[in-house]
Parts: sequence; C-alpha cells; structure tokens
Amino acid sequence: MAISDTLSKVSPPTASRGQHKGIALTVIAATQLMVVLDATIVNIALPHIQDALKFSTTNLSWVINAYTLAFGGLLLLGGRAGDILGRRRVFITGVLLFGFASLLGGFAQNGDMLLASRALQGIGGAICSPTAFALIATNFEEGPERNRAFGVFSAVAGSGAAIGLLAGGLLTQYLNWRWVLFVNVPIAIAIALAAPLYINESERRSGRFDLSGALTSTLGLVGLVYGFIRAASDGWSDTGTLVSFVVGAVLLAGFVVIERRTDQPITPLHLFADRNRTGGLVMMLCLAAAMFGIFFYITIFVQRVLGYGPLKAGVAFLPISVAIIISAQLASRFQARFGAKPFMLGGSLLVTGGLTWLTQTSATSGYIDGVLGPTVLFGLGMGLIFVPVMLLSVAGIAAHETGAASGLLNSMQQIGGSLGLSILTTVFARASTRKGTALFPDFRAHATGPQLAEFGTTKQFPVGTSWANEVLAYGISHAFVVGAAMSGVALLIAAVVIKAKPGDLPTEAVGMGL
Repeated sequence: MAISDTLSKVSPPTASRGQHKGIALTVIAATQLMVVLDATIVNIALPHIQDALKFSTTNLSWVINAYTLAFGGLLLLGGRAGDILGRRRVFITGVLLFGFASLLGGFAQNGDMLLASRALQGIGGAICSPTAFALIATNFEEGPERNRAFGVFSAVAGSGAAIGLLAGGLLTQYLNWRWVLFVNVPIAIAIALAAPLYINESERRSGRFDLSGALTSTLGLVGLVYGFIRAASDGWSDTGTLVSFVVGAVLLAGFVVIERRTDQPITPLHLFADRNRTGGLVMMLCLAAAMFGIFFYITIFVQRVLGYGPLKAGVAFLPISVAIIISAQLASRFQARFGAKPFMLGGSLLVTGGLTWLTQTSATSGYIDGVLGPTVLFGLGMGLIFVPVMLLSVAGIAAHETGAASGLLNSMQQIGGSLGLSILTTVFARASTRKGTALFPDFRAHATGPQLAEFGTTKQFPVGTSWANEVLAYGISHAFVVGAAMSGVALLIAAVVIKAKPGDLPTEAVGMGL
C-alpha cells in the first residue's frame, strides 16, 4: 500500500531491461490482482458452493481456510524460492499451478476435491505473489520509474477485493459458482505466455530452503484450525479435537526451535525484538481474524436471511472497500505529522465499535442497520490501521530484510484470518445449535451436531423459514462477540504496547498512498 519507496530497496535489479515496460507491469499487476481477488470472488459464491457440494456451515469455512493457510504459511518460502532459483522462472511456475488448481476446483464434484484444489491454489499464490512483487525491482530502474510501478502494483492490490466482489456476483448469478474458479484459467495461461517475452529474469542467489520451518509452521497452523472446527461439531473433549491441538502446538514449538537454530530461517525471529513491530503484527493477527469473519458470515447473512442474489450481495459489500481506501489515504497523508499511534488507536476503536454493532445482528436486521452501518465503521477503522502497521513492519531494519518483514506481515494477516475464522466458526456452531434446539426440540435428531447446512437444505429445515433465519442470525451475532473481543485485544495493544513517534517511521514511504 503506502510503502512503495521503502520496499523499492528490497533487492536491486540485476537483469537487463526490455523496451516494453508497460506490458511487463501489466503482466505483473494482473498476477497480483488474480491472487488478491480470489479471496472475495469465492466468498460471494459460498452459499451456492454450500448447496452444490453439501457443506455444513462449519465445514464451509475450510473453503476459505484451505487457501489462506497454504498461502500464508508458504509465502516466505515462495519469496526465497524466487531469489534462489530465479524470479521469473518461479513466478511462471506459481501462476501455472494457480491456474491448474483453479481448473480442478471448477470441476470439483465433492467437498474434498474442492478443498484440495483450494489448498493447491494457495500454494500457487504463495509462489507467484512474492515473486511478482520482487520482479518490479528486477525490471524497473530504482527511482521514479520503480516508484511508479510500485504505485500501480499497490493500487491494483488495493482494488482487488472490490473487483472480486463484483466479479464473483456477476459470475455466480449469470453463470454459476464454478466460474469464480474457471475465470483464473485463461488469465493464468495468458500471464505464463507473456512473462518470458516481456519480463526479465533475475540473477540467482546462493542460499538454501528452510523447508522444515515452512512445513512445521504450516502444518502446525492446520492442526490448530482443524481442532477448532472439529470442536464445533464434536466437542472440546473429543479425542480428535484434543489430538489436533496437541499436534498443532508441538509442530509450532518445533518451528520456533528450527528457526532459532538455522542460519537461513524462513522467519528471522529477531524481527520480533522491536516492540512496535511485534505489536503491529499481533494487531494484524487479531484484526484479520475479525475481517475474515465479516466477509464469511455477512456474505451468508445477506444471501440467506436478506435473500440477496450474488450480484446484489457483491454490491452490498462495496462500501466497506471504499471505506478502507478512503481512510487509508488519510492515514498515509498524515502519518508524518501525527505518527502511527493515533491512527492505530483510533482505527482500533472504530473496528471494535463496528464489531460490537454486529453482535446485535438478528433475523429482523435490515441492510442499513445490520450490514452497511457496522461494516463501514469497520472499514474506516481498518483503513486507518493498515498503513501504520505496514510502515512499522519495515521501520528500522536492514534493506536486505525488508522483503522478509513485509512478507511476515502478509503471512500474519492470512494466518490470523484462518485461525480467527475457525474460532468464530466454533462459537457460531455452538450458539446456533443451542438456538435451534430451543426453537425446535427435534433439531439434534435431524442435524448431526451443529450441521447448519443440513437443516438448511432438507424438507424438515428449509432455507428462508423464519426460525431457520433466527438460528442463523443468532449464531452469527455470537460469533461476532468473539470478533469484538479480538479487536479489543488490538485496541489494548495500540494503547499500551505501541510507542512509535512520527520520526520512527520510514519518511521516504510516507504519503505514497495506496
């Protein structure tokens, strides 16, 4: 977003440059757009995916988590692969893998096939996204030319969510949900064909892959997420739930040990030594959890309870994207004058207010009071926070570690979103089961545990009935209680931990905007 000048120092260009800079930038930016919009374009299609492949609402969250866990967990490894093997080569590999996974997902005939393809998409995204960013340094001269390229790249990334909402709505409504995946295939092929013609290769660097670190961190997170989601259906005392948590904790502990001992860690742990950087990373972890919950549960709410079609649902979400962009521009413009803390504190207050508002969601809530008001408040707060957190993540570190620091922030966002969504899903499932049992005593007999999709798609429990909407809204409102608590933690960090002053920020990055 607002760190293009700072990130322009990630790595000096080494390859010769071609004469088609505009085409090269288009190819690179198109790749980032494809990866970024994939999150929101799939979100809009979730209710239709649920109906077609018979997902429960709790298990439906894996459609998001399978992608984000693979993407966030392997993002730093993907960047390292580009440095060692050649950025353009790795970039093309990631793009083709992403396109192939999208093709498989579009043809999915069951939930397992779709989830496997989503995980494969995440791996492809983790390979091509960081190398796309680094290729700007390879193909554009340091200075105004590279800064303009970073500006275009950031603008495309920032608009990806909004584009995904509209594209997902259009494709799902006028074709079907499978096209939110199929649409990536021709784009990936075009990028892979154009890249060798217009993008220069980087010189390879010596180094090794921290595969053990990448695998232990990713699998450990999968274990935790699986534990939370299994707890939603089988309970906290279930053997599988407990084993998942234990395995996840052991793997993550092993990851820390590995990173402390290896000479080329995928996550340099000394980056956490700075209190401002660490505070910002934890804030992003907490707030991403709430943000993923909003896109997941409000998407279901507007289509299930309010009865919106996919396109109308996509348009309904646009105000949150606009709010983020507007407030992020304001934060970027005034960072130098006021410093990071006021924006992080004020943004956290707005986010907490929006999430607290969402805890009042009910079956009688309308769009204005139930969706527009709280999500715009949330978006304004997130926009204020994004820029200072990004700046603090790269402030005061050596130029050669800037890429690792910015990649770490991106990983924390994806990981926080996955963990947070799994926790919110557990609370949602428990609350909806209590409500369903209270309203309909035979609920448990017809729905195994909190399998909300089952009572939403059978004759006994049709979608759209007043009591089914009441159960759904009740579960959603309770999930957002946890979201509000997470944002409260972020607010506490902003108030107590963050000590950054205006002079602590990288001044050359301030004011660049999105």
